[in-house]
Order: sequence, then C-alpha cells, then structure tokens
Amino acid sequence: MHLDELPHTARPDDGSMDLDAVRDVSDAISAAHLFIYLVPETARAAAEFGVTDRGRAYLALRSAAMGAVPWQVTLAAFYNFSPRAVRAAADVWDAASPERWQSARFLAAGRAMRRVGIRLSDDHLAEARSLIDPVVAGADYAGKVLAAANASVALPSDPHVALWQQITVAREWRGDAHLVVLADNGLGPCDCLVLHTATGRLPTALARATRRWDDGEWAAATARLVARGWLDPDAVITDAGSAARERVERETDEHCAALWAPIGATGARRLASLTAPITDAFTAAGTFDAL
Repeated sequence: MHLDELPHTARPDDGSMDLDAVRDVSDAISAAHLFIYLVPETARAAAEFGVTDRGRAYLALRSAAMGAVPWQVTLAAFYNFSPRAVRAAADVWDAASPERWQSARFLAAGRAMRRVGIRLSDDHLAEARSLIDPVVAGADYAGKVLAAANASVALPSDPHVALWQQITVAREWRGDAHLVVLADNGLGPCDCLVLHTATGRLPTALARATRRWDDGEWAAATARLVARGWLDPDAVITDAGSAARERVERETDEHCAALWAPIGATGARRLASLTAPITDAFTAAGTFDAL
C-alpha cells in the first residue's frame, strides 16, 4: 500500500499502551530488519553498481526510498553520520538510480533470507501481515522522513521480503522518533554515537569507520559527555550515563506508543514472536557476530 493510499483513521488513546510491550516489539523488529546491512548479498549488490565502500553502500541502500535528494537531506535524516561521510556518498546516484538501489536491496534481502533457511508458512506470513499492516496504515508520518519514504515504496512480490519491508517502515518510524528525543536531550550527532558505543552495543571501530567522525570531533564529543557526568575520564560509561541512555530509550518508547496502539500490547508482543524466526536464522548463520 502506498503512503498516499493510507487511511487517516482514528487510533485508540496511546496512554493505555504498555511501554514494555512497545520496547519488546521495537527490539524485535529492529533485530529482524538489521541483517540487510551485514549480509554478503548486500555487499555484492552494491559492488555490481561499482560501490565497494561499506559506508557508501549503507547510505545508498538505506536512503534509496527517499529518492535522489541532496546529500544534506540524507544527512538530516541519518543524524549520527558526519557531513563528510554523507557528502562522500553523494555520487551513488550516478552509479545507479535510487529505484535500482531499492530493487537491489529487495533482491539482496530475499536471497539472504533464502540462504539462511527462512521459510515462513503462508499462515505465519498472513498473521504477521495482519498485525504489521494496520500499524503501517495507521501511523502518523508527520516528521517521520525515513518511515514515510519506506511506506511509499511499492511492496515486492516476494511475501517474505514484503513482510520485511513493512517491518522496515515500523523500524524507521521509531528511528525517526528517536532523533527528536536525542535532540531534546541535548545529544548531538557525534555525542549520541559516542554514548551508544560506550554502552558496548555498537563496536566503536564500526561506528568510526562508517560515520567518519574524525579524532578531534570524537574527542570533543567525549569531553562533552564527561562534563555531563555520563562518561568517566577514561570514556567509560557511568551509572548516570547508563540512566540517561535508558531515559532516551524510554522517551522514545513513549513516542512510539501511538504507533503500536492499533494492535495493542497483545498484538505487539505477538508480532515480536512472529518476527523472531528471521532474527534467529540470521543469528544462527553468524550474521551478527561482528556486532
């Protein structure tokens, strides 16, 4: 369903939405979405366009849904990338159009899912779609740039990849909401990345290689976090820093309560369960070992 076809339906009051259920389903869909940036099928698809740099391929594949926008627009949507990283990828549309990158992304996703043995039954796919489709259809896309772009992409014919694309819309919706919370908490693009790597959830080497903040910028962001008491002088996260990071996540959950309200806490947890086989298969294949 295209974005301009989505009904503007009333949603239940999100005040009753269980935030633990919001976190559960958010974690599940994020995990089920993530493989696309790590599998060899994606690297091969990018290489066919002559793009072998991991950071440039990531930016092209993730931003393709927005079309050939100026690099400054991509920078605004991606937030924690340095301007130099995004500017360096500005020529990816010369290698191939956004539409071709999007098609390559879907093809890579399907090939990767088949390689690791994901074969969901028709009933499983139908139930998952019965839960994720109302979420995508009922979402408010105001200020949700990457989510809106992905919601406007025609779903592929492969039912597994179509489910994955609907999951992608919901994942990007949370990501878009997260940026608002980061800004509200005074966490700039490099600062939030330094804090994230300090939690151990994202390897620093990977973050530095793909986001391309230089040594001076990284050190300045670290110093700001030390001054706030969120890192100690050795750049180790403090209890206050961990609490701040959890507060940011909880405030993001609060933003996302309305997203999941159409299916409620029970539906959200069921969707998390239904998407688990995707994550489990890629985990078993070692896809996430580098993280």
